[in-house]
Amino acid sequence: SFHSHENPSRWDGSVVILQKWREDNYKPVQYGQCWVFAGVMCTGKNAGCSQFQHSEESAEETFGTLAVQQAISYFPFFLPRNFHVWNESWFTRRDLGSFYDGWQVLDATPQEKSKGIYRCGPASIRAIKEGDVNLDYDSSFVFAAVNADCVTWIQHSNKRKERIYSNTRKIGKCISTKAVGTNTRVDVTDNYKYPEGSSKERQVYKKALKLLDVKSTGRRKKVTKPRRRFPVTRRQNMTTTTQKPTVSGKLKLDAPPVIGQDILLTLALQNLTADFKTIKVKLKALAVLYTRRPKAEILQWSRSVQLGSEEVKEISFKISYSQYKNALLDDRKILVIAVCEARQGASLLVEKDIVLQDPFLTIEVLGPTVVHKATKVLVTFTNPLSEVVTDCVLRAEGSGLLKEQLNINVARMAPMETSTAEFEIIPYRSGIRQLQVDLACISFPNIKGFVMLDVAPAQ
Repeated sequence: SFHSHENPSRWDGSVVILQKWREDNYKPVQYGQCWVFAGVMCTGKNAGCSQFQHSEESAEETFGTLAVQQAISYFPFFLPRNFHVWNESWFTRRDLGSFYDGWQVLDATPQEKSKGIYRCGPASIRAIKEGDVNLDYDSSFVFAAVNADCVTWIQHSNKRKERIYSNTRKIGKCISTKAVGTNTRVDVTDNYKYPEGSSKERQVYKKALKLLDVKSTGRRKKVTKPRRRFPVTRRQNMTTTTQKPTVSGKLKLDAPPVIGQDILLTLALQNLTADFKTIKVKLKALAVLYTRRPKAEILQWSRSVQLGSEEVKEISFKISYSQYKNALLDDRKILVIAVCEARQGASLLVEKDIVLQDPFLTIEVLGPTVVHKATKVLVTFTNPLSEVVTDCVLRAEGSGLLKEQLNINVARMAPMETSTAEFEIIPYRSGIRQLQVDLACISFPNIKGFVMLDVAPAQ
């Protein structure tokens, strides 16, 4: 129910969260994700606070007997994800010195304890960029979050571990914030790190190793503050394996993936040698969270593929709607992994992240928006499934547009039916405002949309 445990994707803004917190006598509101916590932390703040999306790959994935682990050189372990959201706030750092004044990282979704408590920051971005990982608060953790190596291992059914790839350029890309006054993306990666692979970036990395008293081999000597220890890997600028794969592969989508429809894919394999090869392919499809953590198995198959000299062969397959409909999560993500093994050469791991597209939800404002003047809004939406859905709710909210969240019940929608709903807004604040609309239904993940409105002052 609304007053027990909320679906994290249900949240559209912090207003309802804070109202629920107050109505429930200040008991914890459950549950949220990193962008939810960051949004609540930003509530009431204007130009002095930014939300960031940090693009990265995940730390752990599971593939039956396959375990893919990401090590982070020697640095403190963190749980990476396809993206992560944190906040920045402007501080004067009298404790560190004026050099470290400015934007500081405050992560409202801490992933490890800091001095015995789950918290993160304020960590100076200047310190992170310069590799000053010995400074308060949690600068080493944030440095790892944007500079980690991504190391991929395969753990076979006989418990043998095989190191497949080591990628130094995968983590900490596209660190972004929203532009002031518009919804465009601003890349702020350069605020956090020097260009990947540059001499300055290498210099900062070595400085960080030295400050944490780590030998050039990546092995930690004596550490004054004990930290959790994880597998150590030397930082290298290219993929490293004991052997090179003798085949290459790629997973391709044959058509855009849409909720309610079958997903069509092709696995393309190429023999990189002149010798005839038999390739054992093990493939799985998994419903995953936005963290890439597996939650449910959708599809599994294995087969042998014969490849002649330098031959290319394509294997087409599909993930039917009936296979994924009960496993699909609100993040609408499916991870497909194929492990390809030959008698000679290293194993090949091929991956594909699939994000199912929403049907379009359109919002039409039927007239000018003026403070204290009623305006009608028409919303058009489609049932994406080839089956009847019931008990859906269309929700609308917007700061300065609606005093409280509006809920419209949608009792029934026929298969693939397009429906409309009309409601009224009476703006009470002028300026640029955002109207958010969310179609929630137990049969498919939430469908969200928004429109920006320029509200004129009262006439």
